[in-house]
Amino acid sequence: EVQLQASGGGLVQPGGSLRLSCAASGFTFSNYAMSWIRQPPGRAFEWVSTIDSAGEHTTYADSVKGRFTISRDNAKNTLYLQMSILKPEDTAVYYCAGSIQGSSRKGQGTQVTVSS
Repeated sequence: EVQLQASGGGLVQPGGSLRLSCAASGFTFSNYAMSWIRQPPGRAFEWVSTIDSAGEHTTYADSVKGRFTISRDNAKNTLYLQMSILKPEDTAVYYCAGSIQGSSRKGQGTQVTVSS
């Protein structure tokens, strides 16, 4: 069974940092590109960032470029999102996601709240 479990969220002040992790299981993690997406309160899902299967190529939404860094450790089956210079508009539930075994998958999310 494909499982994606995000963690590391919390309450942080504007300008602060957080590191999210996503533990993957039930599939060969190193074979798939992975992404982070988020859902702000009362709004639709937004794509945040994608990393290729080898961890060599990354892309970012304009809203987070220069502030967020996606990475992965294929030996640990784990995806990361380092978030810096956080803004109130980054408040959302964050999910790791991917097109895995022919289906779009989205795991359990983690809440990030940026507020003073």
